[in-house]
Amino acid sequence: MQKPIATLRSATGISTGKLAVWWVLASEIVIFGGLLCSYLMHRLGHPEFGDYAAHTNTTLGACNTFVLLTSSYFAVRAHFEAEHGRGPQAAKWLMATIGGALMFLCIKSYEWTHEIREGFTITRNAFWSFYYCAAGLHACHVIGGAIIMGIIAADAAKNRELQRVELVGIYWHFVDVVWIFLFPLLYIAK
Repeated sequence: MQKPIATLRSATGISTGKLAVWWVLASEIVIFGGLLCSYLMHRLGHPEFGDYAAHTNTTLGACNTFVLLTSSYFAVRAHFEAEHGRGPQAAKWLMATIGGALMFLCIKSYEWTHEIREGFTITRNAFWSFYYCAAGLHACHVIGGAIIMGIIAADAAKNRELQRVELVGIYWHFVDVVWIFLFPLLYIAK
């Protein structure tokens, strides 16, 4: 089966897939950038946000930071293996990355369950609204990334479409970078 010409040539010298991923990430930067700027502007006008943020679980947030950074390392390993034509090994590293995504979501679920039981719901005040919206939007991106990685891992295991391992890795690193901004803003800056 012949590949579509769009994946083989590019006027920019960048593969079409990579260009598409960067365009998607540019739109994501606008979305998360707007949300975080709104949060920062609101926080500057409301010093009581620090008191509300004191109720977030910094330990669980730090654990999730470690989990995401570790999963990013796994994505780098997957890319390395794919670059060297070792699809089955790349697939294993992608599955480890998916494991990190699942662990992140489990920790986040536990954290949110505890916070909601304590009465810190999305309707409690503006801080908690921002907190759940920002962290929830991020969690949706973690879920989406894990699903896409699963699809790519299935092909990589058969040594097919190995160039996509790099593309999903770029996306995954973006998900990690967003968390690197969310963690200090929502958990540390009290």
